[in-house]
Amino acid sequence: MLPSLRVILDLPVVRGANPEVLGGADRLDEPVRWVHVSEILDLTGLLSGGELVLTTGLELDKEPGRAASYIRSLEHAGAAGLVVELTAPRERTMAALRSAARSASMPVVIVRRRVRFVEVTEIVHRLIVAEQLERVERARDVHEAFTVLSLESAGTQQVVETAAAMIGAPVVLEDLQHLVLAYSARNVATTELLDDWERRSRTTPSPAQAHGSAKQRVGAEGWLQVPVGVRQQLWGRLVVPVPQRAGGDDDMAVMVLERAAQTLAINRLAERDQRELTQQAQSGLLNALRQPRGLSEAEALARAGALGLKRSPYYLPLVFRTELPAAAPFPGDPLASQQEARVLLETLARALKSTASSGLTASIHSGSVGMILALPARQLEETALQRLAGALHAHGGDFAPHWTIGVGRCRSSLLEAAAGIDEAAHVAETAATLREPGKPYYRATDIRLRGLLTLIRSDPRVQQFVESELAAVLQAEAEGRPGYLELLGRYLESGGNKAAMARGGYLSRPTLYARLAKLEDLLAVDLEDAESRTSLHVALMLHRLRGQ
Repeated sequence: MLPSLRVILDLPVVRGANPEVLGGADRLDEPVRWVHVSEILDLTGLLSGGELVLTTGLELDKEPGRAASYIRSLEHAGAAGLVVELTAPRERTMAALRSAARSASMPVVIVRRRVRFVEVTEIVHRLIVAEQLERVERARDVHEAFTVLSLESAGTQQVVETAAAMIGAPVVLEDLQHLVLAYSARNVATTELLDDWERRSRTTPSPAQAHGSAKQRVGAEGWLQVPVGVRQQLWGRLVVPVPQRAGGDDDMAVMVLERAAQTLAINRLAERDQRELTQQAQSGLLNALRQPRGLSEAEALARAGALGLKRSPYYLPLVFRTELPAAAPFPGDPLASQQEARVLLETLARALKSTASSGLTASIHSGSVGMILALPARQLEETALQRLAGALHAHGGDFAPHWTIGVGRCRSSLLEAAAGIDEAAHVAETAATLREPGKPYYRATDIRLRGLLTLIRSDPRVQQFVESELAAVLQAEAEGRPGYLELLGRYLESGGNKAAMARGGYLSRPTLYARLAKLEDLLAVDLEDAESRTSLHVALMLHRLRGQ
């Protein structure tokens, strides 16, 4: 930190001269950027802001009446303070300075003993240069730390924790829908840090919305924040959601946040590329069947048979999806992901063995296992699925309550069945958001539009669409005006039929019509327009899907 005037006045060379603050005492902690020694009364154009001006005041002895205008000119130039050396009885100058200092917005100080200005200048400039050197060294350390994290493709949580440690304050990473992706609470309780997060975040504008810079704290809680993403493809923001602490350095904190945001953006791109390469390099036989590239049906059957898949007249593509139990390690931990994949494959192997069925299985991505199940006859499809689902529940252990099974279309060709793994994976992923108890497996006919929305819900462009469509009602909810989101949902689910809503006993007809009119004004759209209702309905479905 730059030295303040209070620190300078406490230097032995100044303190020994009995300094007395005549005015502006509340600004003694402002930083001093430089020291300027001058005897002239007009410093217009010579200061750039933040300077401490030292003078003997001899020119004021000639015209004491210019003391007020002299101090005002220094204030307009942004000076950090004025120190006047008055060693002899100079009553007129002293009286003029006292009078002018009463209304001064910057500190005005007198010293009653001779001070070696050159010594003051030397000491203060040494402090300033040392501080600047320290900032350069800190910037280098920050750069090196995040460069290493980028080269190591560090996880999101590790990047956020590193940023919080460097800043010495909590850091939160959220997405465009104001959902917390990762955080480091530091010395703040998690319950306090994340309490009512979405509302607090929605009511805290980004620097662009607030027409400010990232170095300016915004919102009622004084947040520091920087966007995360690449140029126009932003997907989140990093936030320091606490006010500035004593001795805090916002400039340094913003620099750390910016470097952390760059690392997160780079690692996200690298992780995506690495995932694609891993799928190509370590896909194994099942992924080779899904992308045959000249592989014949006969060769596919031979290779699959060598791995234990019985030759059958029909093959059924399946995907088994699960989630880690609540007590599982952090999901970004690669060791935890590998352990989970092993558990899933072992569980499926036991279930298959208990039903005397034949199948080819492989982990297709974290939490999902693909399977091609051999069927001796088409009419046995439902029986085989029910037996497998029952066996999976019996052998699933801790994972049993979390299984979701997606079923593709039965095929007579092994390669065609393998190509249906993608459809089954999509069904399983979407079915996991339906939460229909008691249903052992799901097909494409069970998911419909929800399936499409599930595929694209994580795309930042889709999140931006949801925010754009529902911004008004979500803002109203955040500001303590609830009910509009529920009203919009009921209206859309009724197909825009107001009379049906009123007959359903939701609200009396006059009250319902009045609230719908307010809703229409809030959204600034025509709710009678079919395209508007469709757009809002899709946005609302996506909004509800995000928490599932």
